[in-house]
Amino acid sequence: MTERFDPASADVRWQAAWDEAQCFKADDASTKPRSYVLEMFPYPSGRIHIGHVRNYTMGDVLARYKRMRGHEVLHPMGWDAFGMPAENAAMEKGVHPGGWTRDNIANMKAQLKRLGFALDWSRELATCEPDYYGHEQALFLDMYAHGLVYRKESAVNWDPVDMTVLANEQVIDGRGWRSGALVEKRKLNQWFLKITDFADELLEGLGSLDKWPEKVRTMQENWIGKSQGLQFRFDLSDGGSVEVYSTRPDTIFGASFVAVAADHPIAQGVAKDNPAVQDFIALCKQGGTTAAELETAEKLGFDTGITAKHPFTGANIPVFIANFVLMDYGTGAVMAVPGHDQRDFEFATKYELPILRVVAASADEADKPFAGEAEAGDGVLVHSGFLDGLSVAEAKAEVIRRAQEGGWGQGKTVWRLRDWGISRQRYWGTPIPFIHCEVCGVVPVPKKHLPVTLPEDVDFKTPGNPLERHPTWKHVDCPQCGKPARRETDTLDTFADSSWYFLRFASQPGDKPFDKDVLAKWLPVEQYIGGIEHAILHLLYARFWTRALARIGLVDVKEPFASLFTQGMVTHEVYSRKEGGRDVYFAPSEINRTADGATLKADGSAIEVGKVIKMSKSKKNVVDPDEIVQTYGADAIRWFMLSDSPPERDLPWSEAGIEGCARFVQRLWRLFAQFDGEAQGEDKALDRKLHQTVAAVAADIESLGFNKAVARIYELTGATEKAAPSASRSAAIRGLLALIAPMMPHLAEEAFVRFGEGLIAEAAWPQVDPALLVEDEVTIAVQVKGKLRDTLTVAKGTSKEDLEALALASEKVQRALDGAQIRKVIVVPDRLVNLVA
Repeated sequence: MTERFDPASADVRWQAAWDEAQCFKADDASTKPRSYVLEMFPYPSGRIHIGHVRNYTMGDVLARYKRMRGHEVLHPMGWDAFGMPAENAAMEKGVHPGGWTRDNIANMKAQLKRLGFALDWSRELATCEPDYYGHEQALFLDMYAHGLVYRKESAVNWDPVDMTVLANEQVIDGRGWRSGALVEKRKLNQWFLKITDFADELLEGLGSLDKWPEKVRTMQENWIGKSQGLQFRFDLSDGGSVEVYSTRPDTIFGASFVAVAADHPIAQGVAKDNPAVQDFIALCKQGGTTAAELETAEKLGFDTGITAKHPFTGANIPVFIANFVLMDYGTGAVMAVPGHDQRDFEFATKYELPILRVVAASADEADKPFAGEAEAGDGVLVHSGFLDGLSVAEAKAEVIRRAQEGGWGQGKTVWRLRDWGISRQRYWGTPIPFIHCEVCGVVPVPKKHLPVTLPEDVDFKTPGNPLERHPTWKHVDCPQCGKPARRETDTLDTFADSSWYFLRFASQPGDKPFDKDVLAKWLPVEQYIGGIEHAILHLLYARFWTRALARIGLVDVKEPFASLFTQGMVTHEVYSRKEGGRDVYFAPSEINRTADGATLKADGSAIEVGKVIKMSKSKKNVVDPDEIVQTYGADAIRWFMLSDSPPERDLPWSEAGIEGCARFVQRLWRLFAQFDGEAQGEDKALDRKLHQTVAAVAADIESLGFNKAVARIYELTGATEKAAPSASRSAAIRGLLALIAPMMPHLAEEAFVRFGEGLIAEAAWPQVDPALLVEDEVTIAVQVKGKLRDTLTVAKGTSKEDLEALALASEKVQRALDGAQIRKVIVVPDRLVNLVA
């Protein structure tokens, strides 16, 4: 072996050897136990970032380990390749989205290969290719045939910058999730997927996902939002009535007004001959589009002049048009109880409406004033007639009972979840496979005509959807009557592409999306790894698609991911200085960092060191994985990703850290060079350490506790280095080589040449002797009057009498006693001897 390990040559050599041997190609026909390990596939933005490296290293270690344990492993990679960034690049740089995307894929694939990931590249897919999205169109048509897809006019979230519709989940604080633009309300004909048909089973299914983070399950539960309440009718002063729904019918005696949405028939009726109401409705349409944003927006209302009759008291309460009520939520009208709903409290305060307390912590606090905000907590009913003194739950049940008996209301379960508006007004996405015919209406594209492919000759100079204004692509004959018709020009939300890609990875026939029998061999994914930012969007949609496909008989699994792990981010300090009154940021590669601060390499000027935060292009606190691999090798960066921080927590990047990892690579290399297959003799303590470490590292990898596994390998390395030459030491060196193989595969292969034939990527995990997992020696603490004076190393299970004798024979103990008479001896077997003098 050479004096130093050379990653520059070793990395390339062994990556080529793995490719040639097709080590990581999964075999559908294998009879081995199966493991499907998957990391969320990346968007091909152009470069792999350091967060990708951490994510994929974790999955790679698990996949390599499972293979060493005799499993047939599926560990694929592909590209979530449709989306707005490609269209933005087309507009900004004058390139075609397809060319831009495919160039990025080539670059990022090369980066992943340089890191030595054990990926089955034979199953690589890109969602922007017709051989993928054509099958997606077929699945969409299958869902349509089974009533799970429909089209209707509805109020939508419109992103004025990306010029497309957004699902509710894609509106963050009232802004588009990609563009950051304030979202507007519009009415458009849109395609929808009936995710609400699955609300109950999606909620119930969370209970079976015991290997998912509790936080993710809670987020999905809250988003689905199941609630029990009362839907009932207020009679109106104009002779009509209005339906409202309330999750808190117990508070009905606290109702001081009714609020309706701007699109509600009552509002539209009042607006007919009233320009002031028309102006107010127009103002409402400029506001927020989601419940989340309406919680924080200024509450605005318009008094219709109509009053509603309270079903119990007979009191007349005003009806307002309000900007915080959405027609798509519930009935588009609400019973407002300002004392116990913050949104209603703010509105009532603004318009000087009564704020009544009807729930208190106890009857004694019935007249307690509000401290500037509503109180939504539990308690007992007050100021509520026949409900006084009841608990909230009892009062809910009583109001629902009386409403149903009186025929003016009905107990009902409602959901926060809304159907998935899946239409997008953009080019770079999956064309929705329908045709609009003036004679036949909306007609599905026959499956024999799939895929409906995107035209290549598109123009991005004009804002809006290029498919809508394409001169020829949208013109087509109706497949039913043969008359001239037009294609659907909307494309599918790109989250549809990532809602089933894990199925296509597992089975890739040419004539259909997947083979049901092959899927049954691989699904569900044994371990899925990705960021918690996908807790609702991607993960909820993937669960829905899987259940929808199961309902129509295409798959036999209902939950796609048996175990989910959400890794932490890789973070870095921020370097900046003020120039012209603004912050100018610098990349880590431009900085000289010392314990005293930081200076700019270019001119030596002082630079401010900011907080350690998520790596961000805008803050320039990013580290280029290619530069790290070129400088230190793939194994050093892989080892850094696994070290120190628990994988679910953020990992601060540091130059000192990666340098330390590189040194450890060389330290192992020197140790492997000391292997002596002819050495004789045994070291029982080292044998035990080796076998205990092998067992513990296996358990750590299984539980994704990579930092724990790393710490154990450090310990075994140190113990092996200190040990005298022996057969045990050689066995420990050989064992260490196998332990690091999933983590530092290039180093392991380079050293394995000395140990045996073939590739360590195809070798077995070390066997463990159960007898060596049990300690046969223990360390006993010897105390005199409660203070530690000595320790004894003895055989496990040594008797109390022998422990007492050994303790009294200790010179240190005798010095501590200094002739004092022993009054009592306390012995805790295998742990402690305490002499009381």
